[in-house]
Amino acid sequence: MKKVALYIFLIITVIACNEQNNSKEGVALETKLKFKEKYRPQFHFTPEKSWMNDPNGLVYNEGVYHLFYQYYPDATVWGPMHWGHAVSKDMIHWEHKPIALFPDKQGFIFSGSAVIDKENTSGFGIDGKIPMVAIYTYFRLDIEKKGGINTQTQGIAYSLDNGETWTKYENNPVIDNTTLKDFRDPKVFWHKETKSWIMTLVAGDHVKFYRSLNLKKWDEISDFGKNQGAHGGVWECPDLFKLKVAGTNEEKWVLIISIGTGGPNGGSGTQYFIGDFDGTNFTSEQTEFKWLDWGTDNYAGVTYNNTPNSERIFIGWMSNWQYAVSTPTKEWRSAMTLPRKLSLKKYGDSYLLHNYPIKSVTSLIEDIKPKNIKIEPKDEWVDVYESLNKTEISFKTKSKDFVLMLSNKKEETVSIKFDSASNLVLFDRTKSGLVDFQLDFGNKLHYMSIDKLPETFYEVRILIDNSSLELFVNDGQYVMTEQLFPTENYTSFKIENNTDTSIDFTNFRVAKISSIWE
Repeated sequence: MKKVALYIFLIITVIACNEQNNSKEGVALETKLKFKEKYRPQFHFTPEKSWMNDPNGLVYNEGVYHLFYQYYPDATVWGPMHWGHAVSKDMIHWEHKPIALFPDKQGFIFSGSAVIDKENTSGFGIDGKIPMVAIYTYFRLDIEKKGGINTQTQGIAYSLDNGETWTKYENNPVIDNTTLKDFRDPKVFWHKETKSWIMTLVAGDHVKFYRSLNLKKWDEISDFGKNQGAHGGVWECPDLFKLKVAGTNEEKWVLIISIGTGGPNGGSGTQYFIGDFDGTNFTSEQTEFKWLDWGTDNYAGVTYNNTPNSERIFIGWMSNWQYAVSTPTKEWRSAMTLPRKLSLKKYGDSYLLHNYPIKSVTSLIEDIKPKNIKIEPKDEWVDVYESLNKTEISFKTKSKDFVLMLSNKKEETVSIKFDSASNLVLFDRTKSGLVDFQLDFGNKLHYMSIDKLPETFYEVRILIDNSSLELFVNDGQYVMTEQLFPTENYTSFKIENNTDTSIDFTNFRVAKISSIWE
């Protein structure tokens, strides 16, 4: 009888394993088919369905990069906010997880951050388990409808299983609010010099800094920005961190601030300040506006906490509040930018924040031999491809006077003009495909200042996905991120030389990029 029972147990186990494997294969196949929709990005993160905006809670823990994000599961437009969740081992290939945080009686779950409480300062850790703690904004729609101002407070939740399940703190909110309309987006980090947690929080037109010893009780310590920086819209999604200046032993603090309107080319944009932080006050002598990305489609970006080797990795929301709810996708809406490593470099008396795709992106790119191209005065180089909608185009040049153009058989075009007379890059998507779904999407040229670009050879790198283009100039010294919606794939790439001298383009290559969903 024991042998029969063992035999039956083994059969049941095999059947169960087969069913589990079949289930996993079924989910993988479903995802593969689902991610073939028109305009679905193939190497950028998108939700399986529905609405997504700001990245939240970016944190690394136990070999996994977590991407939480603003999510409304019931429609492809903004609604009651949750925290969606995905994980990755390389920040390129993502596994979708169940929703992490749901709205509750305290309100919707707006943007925030996550930390690993290694010393268990919060007391949430049990039996030696280190807590992951999320710090986020609550939003009360019912108060807003009654005309109230104090709609936003700060809450916390914790996880003891690496983000799989969450428990909200029973005494939320940890920071209350009675006087401010816009009071949100807490970004928290451990400041080892003062042995305390520092929170960067936006309050309408400026930043407030808070300190805590346990993530539960917070004291306001200073503010910054009422009379500095761009103020075309409400400040959002702050992030404060320290970087070493490349090639030196100097360290500076960087403060990132997003603004909902008033970006360099209209609508949303992300500015930054270079300065110093003494554990209480952030100060900056910066007088000019500095933009992390000059394109219209990189917003609300923040960086990872607790990364290996303390790398500063940034992810942004690839959209713009001018037209985010109107883009022509059906099953899902919005994507994230590629993860980018941030670095700080000095040009004369000015510091510039570079942002450039992380190295693991290259694992998706076809390895082909580059070539050199010389284009004679008033001449052009053109080549035709099966599709350029999952492609990297890269080269090096000294010239600042040429035009790059993508097009298809319907004569839908995207052009990128480098102009030395104005020290500008001009990006034209006015005839790029579908542009009339919202007035502000395709109604004007976009520009980027390249006034500090070196006279030596510099790199131009373009990454094209099904509905986006990311332009990186000189290793991310200057960046533009733009959404595009061609009605058919771009197939032609052209370089125009409109000058009276020949132009050399070295290490030129056009390479295919693999899908992360296949």
